[in-house]
Amino acid sequence: MNSFFHSDKFDWQSLLQTYAIPWGIKLVVALIVLLIGLWLAGLITALVGKVLTKANVDAMLVRFIDSILKVLLQIVVIIAALGQLGVQTTSLIAILGAAGLAIGLALQSSLSNFAAGVLLLVFKPFKAGDFIEAGGVLGVVEHVRVFNSVLRTPDNREIIVPNGHIYNGVITNFSARDTRRIDLVVGISYDADIRKAKSLVETILTNDTRVLKDPAATFGVMDLADSSVNLYIRPWVASADYWGTRCDLLEVIKTTFDANGIGIPFPQMDVHLDRPQTD
Repeated sequence: MNSFFHSDKFDWQSLLQTYAIPWGIKLVVALIVLLIGLWLAGLITALVGKVLTKANVDAMLVRFIDSILKVLLQIVVIIAALGQLGVQTTSLIAILGAAGLAIGLALQSSLSNFAAGVLLLVFKPFKAGDFIEAGGVLGVVEHVRVFNSVLRTPDNREIIVPNGHIYNGVITNFSARDTRRIDLVVGISYDADIRKAKSLVETILTNDTRVLKDPAATFGVMDLADSSVNLYIRPWVASADYWGTRCDLLEVIKTTFDANGIGIPFPQMDVHLDRPQTD
């Protein structure tokens, strides 16, 4: 066995050649790999971000992809640098994989919301400002985040809905189209003049400037119900005018029918009492 000592003198040359120089070279190479790798990771992340931004990808999704890509590249660079120092990176990768699996199982629900958030950001079934019904909630979309979305209800409540509930269910986007159809059903009494009622409805729709000419409104008899003749009234309006127009039409139809003798029946019950005959 070689010794660093010859008699009582320390063998510096042997120590340098055996340990110091080889390890020094490995350390320098590892540092070079680390520095250049981190620089390249930052460069690649910046380039990907610019490409996605030019492709009009959602800014939130761009930031998310940049952060994930940067972390992954940094992990690869660190493993490569450790490999230059003689560290068994295969075992390290196996440990990281096992840790990732354990974390994934523990955070299964969160990861499901995370995946749904990414899909929502990619496919964009709705955007901030849209009025939607999703995840059992009806409201205006305030924010679309990675794990959840924030909706503002018509009565100004803020509701945070997990993205998994939204993406795995039915999404109704009331703001996706420029126009909406108002579906009204108005019952008139059986002794009312149907033609007159239809003429009044046509006049009401014509006088309301919010009702679109194209597509044209439709109306007519829908049902001969138990206590009324039901008329369907279906005008088209701009999506932003939906609720205001709907409320106004109901009011005008009621007052106009009242003024023209068109009765609107309401449910009623006739009770007949039979008294027993007494001698």
